[in-house]
Amino acid sequence: MEEFSSNGVRIAFIDERPDNDRGEPILLIHGFASTHAVNWLFPLWVRTLNGAGRRVIALDNRGHGRSQKLYDPKDYHTAIMAEDSRNLLDHLGIEYADVMGYSMGARIGAFLVLAHRDRVRSLVMGGLGSHLMEGFGLPVSIAEAMEAETIEELRDPQQKMFRGFAEATKSDRRALAACIRGSRQVLTPEQVHDIDVPTLVCVGTRDEVAGDPHPLAEMLPQGRAVDIPDRDHNRAVGDRVYKQAVLEFLEERP
Repeated sequence: MEEFSSNGVRIAFIDERPDNDRGEPILLIHGFASTHAVNWLFPLWVRTLNGAGRRVIALDNRGHGRSQKLYDPKDYHTAIMAEDSRNLLDHLGIEYADVMGYSMGARIGAFLVLAHRDRVRSLVMGGLGSHLMEGFGLPVSIAEAMEAETIEELRDPQQKMFRGFAEATKSDRRALAACIRGSRQVLTPEQVHDIDVPTLVCVGTRDEVAGDPHPLAEMLPQGRAVDIPDRDHNRAVGDRVYKQAVLEFLEERP
C-alpha cells in the first residue's frame, strides 16, 4: 500500500489502474471496523471495476487497517473523515471521481458531496438507507462492545456482530471505540436534498443496520434505490446483484 499525509494523519491507500483506463476513476470508502481489503479487494470489487475500465482508489479510513490510529473521538467527525478522502484525491491529482461508500463509508461519501460537490461525479451508498438521517449512526453501545473484556460477555446481537467483525479484521478496538463516539453525525432532510448528484442507494433486504433505502432515495434529487435480495449488512457487500446495479448505474449516469 501507499501512504500520504492528510492534515498530519497518515492514511494508507491503493491505486489500481486498469489496462483499458476509460478516464473515470472511482474512490471506494469502506465501512466501520473494515478495511479497503475486506470491503473491496476480497469481495472482488476492485477486479470488477478494473475490468470495466475504471481506475480504483481505496483508502483505509483513519483508525482502520494500515492507517494511523487515533484515540480522541473528536478526530473522527464524519466531516473530518470526508476531508481525508478529498485530500487523497488532491494527492493523486484527481479532480473529479465517482464515489462508492459502504455503511460508515457511505455516510462519509454523503458528507464529501455536501462539502465538495464539484469533486464528486456520482455517489453509490451501500449498506446505508434512512439511518443517514435517523438516530446517530451506529449506536454508542458498539463502542462499549469494543471495550468489553471478551465477546462472550456481550448479549446484544448487534454488539456481538461488530465485536466479532473487529476481531476478525484484527482491528485496534480502542481506536474503533473512539471512531464510533466521534462519527455520530446525521443529515437533515434539507441536507439530503442538497446531495444533487446521481446517487444509487443499495441495501440488503435483511439488513437491520442500514435503514430503509427507499425513503432516502426518494428524498435525493437524483436518487434511486436497489434492494439486495436476502442479504444482511455484512453479506450484501460482495453480492452480484449489488455489483451489477453499480456497473449499470456507472454506465448510465451522466
